[in-house]
Amino acid sequence: MSSLNLPFATADHLVTVTDGMAELVLVVEDEENVRELVSYTLQGAGYRVRTAADGETALQDMRRSSPDLVVLDIRLPGIDGWEVCRLIRQQSSVPILMMTALAEDESLVRGLRLGADDYLAKPFSPMVLAARVQALLRRASPSSSQQVVELRGLTVNLASAEVQRDDSAVHLTPTEFRMLAALARRAGSVISPSELMRIAQGYDVPEREAQEIVKVHIRHLRHKIEPDVEHPRYVLTVRGMGYMLNRQEVLEADT
Repeated sequence: MSSLNLPFATADHLVTVTDGMAELVLVVEDEENVRELVSYTLQGAGYRVRTAADGETALQDMRRSSPDLVVLDIRLPGIDGWEVCRLIRQQSSVPILMMTALAEDESLVRGLRLGADDYLAKPFSPMVLAARVQALLRRASPSSSQQVVELRGLTVNLASAEVQRDDSAVHLTPTEFRMLAALARRAGSVISPSELMRIAQGYDVPEREAQEIVKVHIRHLRHKIEPDVEHPRYVLTVRGMGYMLNRQEVLEADT
């Protein structure tokens, strides 16, 4: 770790996450010492962390775990970070923090054009890393005080578990509501079937089984909330990855 000239991080020096269920961060970095440092820093700040040492593994993990944020190094073996960023952004609006020793303006601009949300140059301070991650997640997620997610023609009340479509009550099963609430809290981000099962039922099932079970629940949910079931407006399918609430239908809090 000395090659990065980074101070040893302790919990007292990190931005600590205390609200709600800890967000999941996927760290994509081929250098083991840097990967371990980033993981240690973010775990100390209260996040759950998964790691990948190359781009192909990272893309596979995106489909399995549906992280809330990706910390992505540019220089990776095989598929480089630029291409990983591009491929992720084709499927998901998950926040991406690019991390690299290339500090030139051209690299920064390229990353942002490919869809990265922020950029952190090496060497970096663990405190800055944790603060950047926290800021990105705060901007990407509804505020902890936001109890109602408003979409065009659809309202999801996370506190009362009530749903309205065009001002008429929609009666969902508890499982259907928990799945819809999970998608609403992370509008624009893809959630895998296995993750939706964990959220809705509280236990893990094999991926293939999760796909079949969730497909049925999503079909029933769409019949209740979608104006046109054959052309979903709210709950979108992202082939090979999972489901996503259409962020384009979400009304901003100040509108």
